[in-house]
Amino acid sequence: MNNATAPQNACDVLAGTGLKNVPEVFANLKAAELVEHSVRRGEARLSADGALVAHTGEHTGRSVKDKFVVDEPSSTDEVWWGDINQKLAPAQFQRLADQVRGYLAGQPLFTQDLYAGADPAHRIRVRLVTTNAWQALFARNMFIRPSDAELEGFEPDWVILHAPGFEVDAATCGVRSSTAVTLSLDQRLVVIAGTQYAGEIKKSIFTVMNWLLPAKGVMPMHCSANVGVDGDVALFFGLSGTGKTTLSSDRARPLIGDDEHGWSDEGVFNFEGGCYAKVIDLNQEAEPDIWAASHRFGVVLENVAIGSGGALDLTDSSQTENTRSCYPLDFVPNICPGSRAGQPRNVIMLTADAFGVLPPVAKLTPDQAMYHFISGYTARIAGTEKGLGREPQATFSPCFGGPFLPRPPQVYGELLKQRLSSGDVTCWLVNTGWTGGAYGVGKRMSLTHTRAILAAILGGGLIGGEFEAEPLFGLSLPKAVEGVPAEVLDPVRSWSDSAEYERTARHLLSLFEKNYTALKAGGAAG
Repeated sequence: MNNATAPQNACDVLAGTGLKNVPEVFANLKAAELVEHSVRRGEARLSADGALVAHTGEHTGRSVKDKFVVDEPSSTDEVWWGDINQKLAPAQFQRLADQVRGYLAGQPLFTQDLYAGADPAHRIRVRLVTTNAWQALFARNMFIRPSDAELEGFEPDWVILHAPGFEVDAATCGVRSSTAVTLSLDQRLVVIAGTQYAGEIKKSIFTVMNWLLPAKGVMPMHCSANVGVDGDVALFFGLSGTGKTTLSSDRARPLIGDDEHGWSDEGVFNFEGGCYAKVIDLNQEAEPDIWAASHRFGVVLENVAIGSGGALDLTDSSQTENTRSCYPLDFVPNICPGSRAGQPRNVIMLTADAFGVLPPVAKLTPDQAMYHFISGYTARIAGTEKGLGREPQATFSPCFGGPFLPRPPQVYGELLKQRLSSGDVTCWLVNTGWTGGAYGVGKRMSLTHTRAILAAILGGGLIGGEFEAEPLFGLSLPKAVEGVPAEVLDPVRSWSDSAEYERTARHLLSLFEKNYTALKAGGAAG
């Protein structure tokens, strides 16, 4: 074994982890070295293009019911307790951490020292300890990689103990099952056990940033962001299926990041150094950058099928629809240098309204923006998921990222309201869902029309136009957008039955109100 891949002194690279007497530690290996270890150990295999393909077994997504936060005196009054953040007693967490440390200490380990936060004023230093080389590469791709000089004397602010092969004793550790994703805010420690799904690593640190930054007056956001040639930043919020990735990808506007950002007095900055794209049925023509990044050496693919001759089959969903590609930001050609830019000029909240009653675009006041942000609405389509009825099902995820909020949604909503009120920022609601009727009657909003709307927003042409009030939701609708028919801009005009439109719209409005009332009363996210 050459010097680059030799195990290092455990006393230095495991500082802060509580681990001792570990036989081998492979610290901060580069991508090629991690790929070599992963293939040699049988953790994953290479595709014909050189992509590292791993399969995660039973867990092909996040284990949302197995997430726990330690109930500690220093934080208990500020945590948003409920279904999202389940309480775990300190003694039970300590028992779990000790069991995981005992498991990890008995085998070779891979560590990665990384940053979360492109802005040095708000970044944290993270040390990951894991048993698998491929998951170390996942973290290396996903987070920000320090220089060799920065790695000298690296002391972590937060530690992740990652034991994907360890089955938790639920009875003694106070958790639900053999899987546990746990967070101690006091010890600055994440313990993940019993799941191979690497997305838990990424989202645990996102949860940490969502905890830390509000106390500094910085707004953490689950959104994508890009920037124009004159420095104008646009934020795109939206749940899965709303078009966030597609619409924020613009060759004329460099990408700041595709998923997690902070908004400070200095501007917007990415939390991450990579992308984690869903690739089921990925089309090369529609998404050329993601396609190219997913077909090269250094990328990590989760649960993607490999066909004959080692070719990737991105249409195969036999294991999961949630197939993923994890690659560094520098695999994408049109990236904002440093993953930082100035203040946003436009905030765009995307929704796919399958009820077909929301307009394709509306301008929001700061109060309305806070309301829709806290609501985090989209709609799932009847018939696409087991258990859904004949009508679309409204889905609300507070702040467009409910599962990752350690604090109550109102904390993040107030931060957004302050940011919108303090600068030259306009917020827009953009519906990429249905028009002319609900799903099954109406039709999907034209992508051409949506792109025309975004061009008008980002080009500044829409803000100076004329608007009219929409009576039910209280929204301001533009009277004209170049390239979009007038009957599309006013949703009631696109329905053949205006009475049915009003009935459906009032039904959706009642769902909004019920959800918002529950959130204000302290209810959990949907």
